[in-house]
Amino acid sequence: MEGSLSKLMAQPIIPPLYFLQGNEMLEERLGFVGAGQMAEALMRGLIESGLSSSDRMMASDVDQQRLDFIHRDIGIAVTTEASQVAEQSQILILAVKPNVIPLVLADLQPFVSDKQLIISIAAGVTLQILETGLPGARVVRVMPNTPCLVGETAAGFALGQNADTEDGKTVERLFSAVGRSYQLEEKLLDAVTGLSGSGPAYVYMIIEALADGGVLMGLPRPIAQELAAQTVLGSAKMVLETGKHPGTLKDMVASPGGTTIAGIHELEKGGIRAAFINAVKAATERSQELAKS
Repeated sequence: MEGSLSKLMAQPIIPPLYFLQGNEMLEERLGFVGAGQMAEALMRGLIESGLSSSDRMMASDVDQQRLDFIHRDIGIAVTTEASQVAEQSQILILAVKPNVIPLVLADLQPFVSDKQLIISIAAGVTLQILETGLPGARVVRVMPNTPCLVGETAAGFALGQNADTEDGKTVERLFSAVGRSYQLEEKLLDAVTGLSGSGPAYVYMIIEALADGGVLMGLPRPIAQELAAQTVLGSAKMVLETGKHPGTLKDMVASPGGTTIAGIHELEKGGIRAAFINAVKAATERSQELAKS
């Protein structure tokens, strides 16, 4: 490893987004239609960040056991009636499976007005579908990813035609409580799906492969896996917190004639860059196909 890396660590670190935004509590009451794992992760993140509190949230779900757990473990009010959540919430988060969205929208429509912000995290459900089901509503579509479950989501979101700049800021604050979020045009959410939506699976494959390499060279499997996972975690933090281009950080590790450049040479022979680019492209195109079906 070259000395330039140690010099880099002496430079100021860019603070994470949530520190830049502050953590003043939201005035609005939040409602969750659907209380699955993604909704639970968001609930916990909002409480832990200080953006909201359990007594300012309510959730509905068709699974009573799930509701009992949410009420017991997080302390928020629960109900099996989505309409009851809508009546008592200024921000309504739709966290249900895409196939039940039409039924949910029909159920909610009489209880939704333009005074509420509607946020959908239902994969593949377009703004047009949401706005048709909830005429006149302020709607935002969000594409998070599964690291939301550990407070490290990478989310993209798009505003509906009735949502305004302040609504965008509210969504950014909400999802920055469980990671990072970026406002985009809706047409780019398929690319978000292909990159950060599917990306965790690609990274898990990298971790698995690195660990296999460690095992091949004699490391015990548990230690190899933890070394691989921690290496990915630390490298990602270096990119996010230094603001340096990944290529620059790579060059800081790759000493002339050293071990790292030898490994990079093997990766390049295997076409690693093209493989990942093609994976994102294929997943994006598949997302576009599914949206049309």
